[in-house]
Amino acid sequence: MALKVANNQSLTAITALPSAVTGGAITLLATETASSSATITFDSSIDDTYDEYIFTFIDVHPATDGALFQVNFRDGSSAYDATKTTTSFRTYHDEADSDTTLGYYAAGDLAQGTGVQRIAGAGIGSDNDQSVSGILKLFSPSSTTFVKHFTIDSNAAADSNYSTRTLVGGYCNVTAAIDGVQFSFSSGNIDVGTFKMYGVS
Repeated sequence: MALKVANNQSLTAITALPSAVTGGAITLLATETASSSATITFDSSIDDTYDEYIFTFIDVHPATDGALFQVNFRDGSSAYDATKTTTSFRTYHDEADSDTTLGYYAAGDLAQGTGVQRIAGAGIGSDNDQSVSGILKLFSPSSTTFVKHFTIDSNAAADSNYSTRTLVGGYCNVTAAIDGVQFSFSSGNIDVGTFKMYGVS
C-alpha cells in the first residue's frame, strides 16, 4: 500500500491498515438506564475475557442539587469498598467568565482509602439542563498479581454554573480480582442517565 501526500499535506488513498498493524475490537457488554436509581451497578461480565473495560456515563442528572458523583469497586466480597490510591486534577470556568482554574484537586484523591472515588471535581447541578458525562477505564481487573489501574475523564455542569473537567488516575491496591463497579451520588438518587460497559480486545 502506497501513501500519497496531497498538496495540502494530508494523506490520501489510505484504504486499509498495513497487515502488521492490528486494531482492537470494542464490544458493548451492558447498558443501564437510571430512573430515580440509588445506584447503577455492573456486577457481571467483568472477568478475564478482556484486559480493558470501558464505562461511559452520559447525561447523568442528580435528584439532589450539588450532589457529588462517585464510583467504587468490588473485590470479590459483597461490598463496594476496594482499597484505592488515586490522584486528581481539574480545570473549571464559570458561565460569568469571572473564575477559572487549573490545578491539583486534593479533595478528589485517596490514599489507601476504601471509600468512594469522586468522579467530578464539583457538585452536579440539578437544573433541568445540568448533568455530568465521561469515561472510566479499568485495566486487567482479573489480575491477582498486579494492582488494578483505572482512569476517569469527566465533564460536569456544576451546581454553581461552572463547566468542570476532572481527570482521575489511580489503582485498586488489592490482590483479589475486581468484579464489580458501582456509580452513585453522595446524596439523593440518580434521577436519569445512561451507563454503558464495553470490553476492549
